[in-house]
Amino acid sequence: MKKNTLIAIIVTIIVPFSFILQTSAQGFNIPAKHWGLSFGNSVHFNGLRFNIIEKDIEKINGIDISVWHIGAEDRQTGIVNGLSIGLPMASGTEVRNGISVGIFGVQASKDLNGINIGCIGTGANRNVTGVNIGGLGVGAGGNLTGFNFGMLGAGVGGNLNGITLGGLGAGAGENINGITFGGLGAGAGGNINGITIGGIGAGAGGNVKGIGLGGLAFGCGGTLKGIYFSGLAVGAGESIKGMSIAGLAVEAGDNIKGLSVAIAAVGATTIKGIQAALFIHGETIKGINISPAYFRLTGEDAVMAGLTVSAFNHIQGYQKGIAIGLFNYALDAKGIQIGLLNHIKNNPKGLRWLPVANARF
Repeated sequence: MKKNTLIAIIVTIIVPFSFILQTSAQGFNIPAKHWGLSFGNSVHFNGLRFNIIEKDIEKINGIDISVWHIGAEDRQTGIVNGLSIGLPMASGTEVRNGISVGIFGVQASKDLNGINIGCIGTGANRNVTGVNIGGLGVGAGGNLTGFNFGMLGAGVGGNLNGITLGGLGAGAGENINGITFGGLGAGAGGNINGITIGGIGAGAGGNVKGIGLGGLAFGCGGTLKGIYFSGLAVGAGESIKGMSIAGLAVEAGDNIKGLSVAIAAVGATTIKGIQAALFIHGETIKGINISPAYFRLTGEDAVMAGLTVSAFNHIQGYQKGIAIGLFNYALDAKGIQIGLLNHIKNNPKGLRWLPVANARF
């Protein structure tokens, strides 16, 4: 007898037989009630088990082959340890530990732990841990931890930990820790720590620490700390610390520290480090500033300390250092201006406007 013919006969016998046994709480088990070979909804069993609809499970250890689950979530109970195969769904229990594979998907009303592969999706209402692969997506109501891959996306209501690849996107309601890639975007409602890449953009509502790349933008509501690249903009609601390179602008609501490079603008209330952009603006700026178009310092306690090179150094405050440009302007200074026309407002009359160079100590 051919192998395929034998398998067809076994399936033809087992499936109808298992369906009939759904009315039995224990199924048909041989050679013993709790171990061996089981057909039907045995709720406590060790060995090889075939079942149509999973319901009211206590504990299954071994190989569990099932078709579907009962709709009522309060009857999706118990735990399966071992190998779970879903034809088409591996589901219907609170917890699955081990290897779970479903033609349609893998699901648990609470937790999935181990290797979880669903051709369409993989997920749990609480936590998913291990190697988690979903043909379309991977998700968890709580935390998702391990290696996570969703062809369309990967997302959680809690924390996303480990290596996560989302074909379109990857996100977490709380924090992201690890290496995260979203084909279009990657984001977290809380903090991000690690390496984060978003094809169009990436960001967090809180703080970000690590290395980040956003095709168009990378930003956060709190502090960016690390190395960040973006095609258009890098921004933070509070601070940027480290190295930031953007095609258009690097901006922060409070302060920028480190190396900041952008084509158009670099700006914050306080800037310290090395900055390069057509336009640099702030209230306190210390370090080396290269701004071919315009350098602007303004504010009640405005201070520039270091070196600034620009076509127009417009310092509406105190210059402490060297300003080089076509036109240099400062209200007060302890330093030198070099340019075609130089102005220090607090110099004595006759020394306020000078060509080539001006100084005040």
